Amino acid sequence: MRQYTLSASLIILTIALVSWGQKGHKAIATIAEKHLAPNTKTIVSTYLKGETMSEASTWADEISDDPQYKKTASWHYINLPMGLTKEQFTDYVIKQDKDNVYTAILKAEANLKDKTLSLAQKNQALKFLIHLVGDAHQPMHVSRAEDKGGNDVQVRFNGNGTNLHALWDGKLIDHEGFNYAEMAKKYDWANPEQVKKWQADSPMQWLWESYQVSTQIYDDTQPGSNIDEASYKRSIAIVHLRIAQAGIRLAGELNKLFNEQQQTRPIEKPIVPIAVVPSKPLAKAITVKLTDLKSSVGKNVIVTGKVFSLKDIKSMVLVNVGAAHPNQLLTLALKGKAKVLADKINGKTITIQGTVSLFKNKPEMVVTDPSLIKF
Repeated sequence: MRQYTLSASLIILTIALVSWGQKGHKAIATIAEKHLAPNTKTIVSTYLKGETMSEASTWADEISDDPQYKKTASWHYINLPMGLTKEQFTDYVIKQDKDNVYTAILKAEANLKDKTLSLAQKNQALKFLIHLVGDAHQPMHVSRAEDKGGNDVQVRFNGNGTNLHALWDGKLIDHEGFNYAEMAKKYDWANPEQVKKWQADSPMQWLWESYQVSTQIYDDTQPGSNIDEASYKRSIAIVHLRIAQAGIRLAGELNKLFNEQQQTRPIEKPIVPIAVVPSKPLAKAITVKLTDLKSSVGKNVIVTGKVFSLKDIKSMVLVNVGAAHPNQLLTLALKGKAKVLADKINGKTITIQGTVSLFKNKPEMVVTDPSLIKF
């Protein structure tokens, strides 16, 4: 049986933070899906309207720029002073006067139990819960406000400058080199005894563990220091544990909520039909070369090129085609369901269909439908 010493905490934010990045959240959701009871799996699929848990796991970050969800920014973390005992920590969390990851998890679960809510409301509550359980297990989302959860603590890793929060959000995971499916397979090692123990723990315990870990991270990391290979190995072991625990515990919470629940679909309010004005059909796609894209602005084209690099900016994944940034011949913006392709196309030659536009005088194509990209 694997054993790890926990201790840490984190978090902050004057800006919306993304914990674990896309890969981490998707791995947590994938692990959870494997541990759902049959009835739970059916209800989850109903509430997500057929979307997989991994697809839904990043929604709460993707809406961070939407004004109607501005109030949810504080739901992803909790700010605390360092050096608290467990009793002080619990008291501090309970008495906070603003919404945070703890209160948001409790609210999401309460909404999922509420039989009067609509399918749309259940859908939103479930997507928040899937994401926030992951946030609660990211050590740097349960910590001090003064350095914005480590965002202001500069370090060096893998030869590059970064900050402590970004390191734990995704750079440790990226350095390991697995995609989210490989992570889920590798990290899902808990035996039945561990599963039972982890699922018996409360959200307060999850946060206390993260707080212990973030405390240790702060103690072990000096601003400007280099994260060497030995430090990386210690840190990635904690990442493994926290993502594994988040996946197992998410499944446990969903099984508690849904396994005994009758498989009934929430009643939706009648939808008033809206008159649909036929849109002008797209022009037939034409095949062009990467080097000719600037002369094809506004046209529906098919173009082929090699992917050199990617950047996940929460609301979309930016893909550099034809060369690495800033010399790319095409910037491909993956949005919505197309974002799932990000882990699959890096380094590969792909063929894309879409409408060409210009951004900062460089050709760009926005793709939301994954079927428009072939590789």
